[in-house]
Amino acid sequence: MYVLFNGSAGGAADADIDALRTIPGVDLVVCEDPSDTVQAATDAARAGAERVVAAGGDGTVHLVANGLMAAGESAATRPVLGVLPLGTGNDLARTLALDLGLPPVAAIDTLRQSQVRTLDLIRVSHEADVEATDYAINVCAGGFSGAVDEVLTPDLKSTWGPLAYLVGAAKALPRIESYDTRMSWDGGPEERVAAYNVVVANARTAAGGKPVAPRANPEDGLLDVVVVRADADLVRLAALVMVGDYLDDDDIVFNRVASLRVRSSPGMWFNVDGELRTNAPVTFEAVPSALRVCVGPGYRAEVD
Repeated sequence: MYVLFNGSAGGAADADIDALRTIPGVDLVVCEDPSDTVQAATDAARAGAERVVAAGGDGTVHLVANGLMAAGESAATRPVLGVLPLGTGNDLARTLALDLGLPPVAAIDTLRQSQVRTLDLIRVSHEADVEATDYAINVCAGGFSGAVDEVLTPDLKSTWGPLAYLVGAAKALPRIESYDTRMSWDGGPEERVAAYNVVVANARTAAGGKPVAPRANPEDGLLDVVVVRADADLVRLAALVMVGDYLDDDDIVFNRVASLRVRSSPGMWFNVDGELRTNAPVTFEAVPSALRVCVGPGYRAEVD
């Protein structure tokens, strides 16, 4: 088992790295930057690793998943992805029903024995750089969410921890604007929507556990797309998000598709698994059954 450790993740400072080094059968790799992490995941796969663990936040999981995607032709030929949640939000870990409170050594032991499921990914490509295609495993979000990510600096995360998302939202709120958005669902004709926010989800939560796509099934081969209409009552919607499912509200456009193309004026900044990516026209495509992933005992693909 390879454990790829991101020392800059939100909870990394509290992790007992020396203890991880002593676990029999574990190769610990400390990754200094994003390109190192992607390459380390690819190298581990090509070295014959059966499981590769992303020890960090959702950004680290994103990088490891992309490294594994480069190392095989199918889920069966790629190592199993494990998640050791050491980040600020740990959102994918929540959908996977992993225990966020386990010490790292105990978490690694759990991942050795965990159930494995085959999950979809989201292929993300944009016109600003056609060669910059990568894969999301959790959630992509644009508009207001992108504005939050612009102010959500590493210093803000380290200072405020999980509260950083609330602080970032407060900072971004004065900058909220409406986007004249054109969306093409599954290659169909464009539909025009005035929007504050667009969420394209494979899993269910973002921003530290907020259920932005509460019905998402990461195994159904489809994307859950949630659009917040411009002039929506954001305070009321925020309250609905906190208490449960808000997708049937009149201020929401909800769709489930295999692909989506989005362009807007002004350009809507999208993040991919929490990392700011592009404000150019962007295409999202479901990649069914892309990676085998360790899940917790309470994991359910479908929401009751």
